[in-house]
Amino acid sequence: MVNLMNNAITQNVPSAWYSTLENFIVKGKNAEIWDSEDNRYLDFVGGYAVLNTGHLHPTVVEKVKNQLNDFSHSCFAFAPHENAVKLSEELNKRYPITSDTKTFMVNSGAEAVENAVKIARYYTNKKSIISFKGGFHGRTYLAMGLTGKDKPYKEGFGPFPEFVKHALYPYSYRDISDDDALASIKDLFKKTLNPDDTAAAVVEIQLGEGGYIPASNYFLKSLREICDNHNILLIFDEVQTGYGRTGEMFGAETVGVNPDLVTLAKGIAGGFPLAAVLGKAEIMDTIHDAGIGSTF
Repeated sequence: MVNLMNNAITQNVPSAWYSTLENFIVKGKNAEIWDSEDNRYLDFVGGYAVLNTGHLHPTVVEKVKNQLNDFSHSCFAFAPHENAVKLSEELNKRYPITSDTKTFMVNSGAEAVENAVKIARYYTNKKSIISFKGGFHGRTYLAMGLTGKDKPYKEGFGPFPEFVKHALYPYSYRDISDDDALASIKDLFKKTLNPDDTAAAVVEIQLGEGGYIPASNYFLKSLREICDNHNILLIFDEVQTGYGRTGEMFGAETVGVNPDLVTLAKGIAGGFPLAAVLGKAEIMDTIHDAGIGSTF
């Protein structure tokens, strides 16, 4: 844990935000970091699944320097910038949704998740959301509600939105089979959720904070069928599984299942705060003017 003799930290940062390393990081290069005492580490954390290209990748550094020669910021809703459109175009080409897609940029994974749910509820005009036990979707209020892991993320911060209900996530080591997890969704429909008033199911292709547990193709294809049968949108949270972390550019490419919406963040910008909601154009274009937006 953080060196409690470091008064700069203890006097200025809340204790819940204390760090694992004792000293400040002063340098990073590729997969290594150095601290203020000149200790050298292999960085297996990577900014929590952010630095897929390593610290200070030359291409990232070059892009940032070039951008700062032009301007530092413009709100897209006022003065659009071409780089955002180019990135959206690349994502629309690359993400494996078979129909036309559109992309909306935000700042973080949690913000992407919040907007994906917001868009799904608007498009369907339905209320309820299915999420999964063990899942992690962020630390903002709705994202916490979607998260299926209480400690340390949700403890003491409730109550959470009642329209979010959690099904089981398949985890064979804990004796939760694919069929058990699928049956738990059907059980929700019988007891606590009206499928006709359910807007979306939000799922990680592979649990991240829940233990790095991959879902099977069978489970995800069956979930897709359940959603289709009840006109429920399927949202993949690929904040952690995107950008090569599953062996393909996106996790959806490994499972052969197309979602309706997807959230992307972490590795998207090589260490800079950026995220995206990508979805079928027919869904994304339904939102009224200025119904979605972001300063940055």
